Amino acid sequence: MKVYMDNAATTKVSDEVLDAMMPYFKSEYGNPSSVYQLGQDAKKAVKTAREILANGLGCKEDEIYFTSGGSESDNWAIKGVAESLKSKGNHIITSKIEHHAVLHTCEYLEKNGYDVTYLDVDEYGKVNLEQLEDAITDKTILITIMFANNEIGTIEPIKEIGEIAKKHNVIFHTDAVQAAGNVKIDVKEMNIDMLSLSGHKMHAQKGIGALYIRKGIRIPNLIFGGAQERGRRAGTENVPAIVGLGKAFEIAHRDFEKRTEKIRTLRDRLIKGILDNIPNARLNGHKTDRLCNNVNICFEFIEGEGLLLLLDAMGVQASSGSACTSGSLDPSHVLLAIGLPHEIAHGSLRLTLSEYTTEEEVDYVIEKLQAIVQRLRDMSPLYNR
Repeated sequence: MKVYMDNAATTKVSDEVLDAMMPYFKSEYGNPSSVYQLGQDAKKAVKTAREILANGLGCKEDEIYFTSGGSESDNWAIKGVAESLKSKGNHIITSKIEHHAVLHTCEYLEKNGYDVTYLDVDEYGKVNLEQLEDAITDKTILITIMFANNEIGTIEPIKEIGEIAKKHNVIFHTDAVQAAGNVKIDVKEMNIDMLSLSGHKMHAQKGIGALYIRKGIRIPNLIFGGAQERGRRAGTENVPAIVGLGKAFEIAHRDFEKRTEKIRTLRDRLIKGILDNIPNARLNGHKTDRLCNNVNICFEFIEGEGLLLLLDAMGVQASSGSACTSGSLDPSHVLLAIGLPHEIAHGSLRLTLSEYTTEEEVDYVIEKLQAIVQRLRDMSPLYNR
């Protein structure tokens, strides 16, 4: 059996999304900047996708900008605010468990004269709202806290963070790459000023994403050269990908409650099956305030790399954390931030589901995982039988 449980890394393009994209590769291949009908049809398709995202996020159409993905959106938002508001202040607040698209951008800014506060999180991966507010100074220009963590699935108190940011007149950006499509988001209600999302986490193709920028926030243009994206990101639009993102976002919000409840039920079945049958295992992240598709578990006395290789041999694709750091031998910065010692953090496994996951696949993973963990522990000098 082949089982794909690494949907936090990427998802397969759904048939419905692919069908929506195909005409724009072939018969509807016009450039949206062209005045003739073929170009105008493409322009209309881009507009429709923008409207879908705006409706789903609770914002205006002209507040949505298409990008190449989450990392670009994060970079544009953070560096853009830093540059545009440098006369006001140089202080940025983030958390220790952000995606590296945020952390590395903040580190870059630190080398260029900016002051960054990295907030601690509790044992479940949540930021402390009092610590957040206490960290704000008269030089604070940006708070950037992820909506939900890509490794452990914990959902942050985004609305409350937004309220604090608004109270202190600080711009609030959130990386919602994992949350978009899995959590209902209303940027106005949650006081979110800027939001990043990515298509390939919700069954659209890789290389397409979006950045929501609240009207009134001015940041430098990302790319110069043309009038695309209202002059802020020049370059001919990737029409098929934009159409696919719009369709994927539409599908994600169609029967939203039914779809997420199905995934959540499978997630809970997987968690229970693992914890009930494998000793010395612990669930990482918040038990209830977590993404509907995320399971992250540490197994004592084993290395995650060996676990992944043996799972792969059994046809199960999973990960030990973020796909962006899969080549690293260091333990996850997220697991260390929630207080796990190195030796336990090294034995982590992330299993992320989708609407295509079945009960049969979940039970297969539980069964194979028991045997694999026992096999690895039997070879470990640290394991006492």
